[in-house]
Amino acid sequence: MEMELVKEYLNNNNYQPIYINGDSLHILKRIEDNTIDCVVTSPPYWGQRQYENGGIGLEENFEEYINNIIKIVSEIKRILKPTGSLWLNLGDKYEKKQLLGLPWRVAIRICDELKLTLRNSVIWNKHKGMTSSKDRLSNVHENIFHFTKVSKGYYFNDSAIRTKPRDSKVVNGAVVSATGVSGVRYKRQIELSTELSEQEKYNAMTELENVLDKVRNNKISDFRMVIRGNQRTTHSNSENLSGRAKELKNKGFYFLFYNPNGTMPSDIWDIIPEDTQKRKKHYAVYPEELCHIPILATCPENGIVLDPFCGTGTTMRVAKKFNRKSIGIDISNEYLEIAKNGQ
Repeated sequence: MEMELVKEYLNNNNYQPIYINGDSLHILKRIEDNTIDCVVTSPPYWGQRQYENGGIGLEENFEEYINNIIKIVSEIKRILKPTGSLWLNLGDKYEKKQLLGLPWRVAIRICDELKLTLRNSVIWNKHKGMTSSKDRLSNVHENIFHFTKVSKGYYFNDSAIRTKPRDSKVVNGAVVSATGVSGVRYKRQIELSTELSEQEKYNAMTELENVLDKVRNNKISDFRMVIRGNQRTTHSNSENLSGRAKELKNKGFYFLFYNPNGTMPSDIWDIIPEDTQKRKKHYAVYPEELCHIPILATCPENGIVLDPFCGTGTTMRVAKKFNRKSIGIDISNEYLEIAKNGQ
């Protein structure tokens, strides 16, 4: 009955999440191949909390825990579309004073055994952490791994997550880029250069004027100019390795143009892990903001997001907000009731 509900849901335009109560591995095995666009999930951490109805995280040793995570990810790989992505948040654990490195142990096995491609290791900076230990630092970060089913050709909408650039402007008659580049300094460097020939100076000045015209007409928002003998190069100086090195040698200059759609987010996310929904019965709720980039970037509009450890439904709430369908699976029926009531 549940799988019939999933099949019907996959083919309609209803953004209301659906929830399935049960063991994640068992349920994932019943979902058809190549049906899910994006998986965003945070499995229970090993040996740290007692969840309702048990499940993953209560294994006697961490090797068994890792094996169980690998079984889950193997099924996720099968149900992901070729264009799909997996975003996996894992916490670490100390045992006998030793930090186990659980996230990376899992990530390496996923790469080596399941042949998923690791595209990013994101550091989630939580800004706060607690430790009773007096002989080590406080832990305030966790790992979020972005895996894809294929190494290229997967869905990734960078425009949806870029920071909107500032506009260029005209100040005292001079064109100023989004970050304050006016071209005046570059013109002066060209004029005073002892490394450029007169022809190279003329060519550099002409191309600089063309670039400033593009800034003035909002065709580009920002740029940098590298002039032989003036700026630190942004490439290898070996002409065998770098096209820019060749360009600098042959022309005496080159330009760096910034994406007009803005700046790509980095792999360090500063997000405080506050539970804005006040879901007190769940011990490890992650913040909604943690799901924004994964869903916007790697799940197309009208696509399907899945969380096999959905808890009280954070992933599902964000998916619905961004007009994506979503399926939440959890072993705790109590958590799923909280999730349904919070939609």
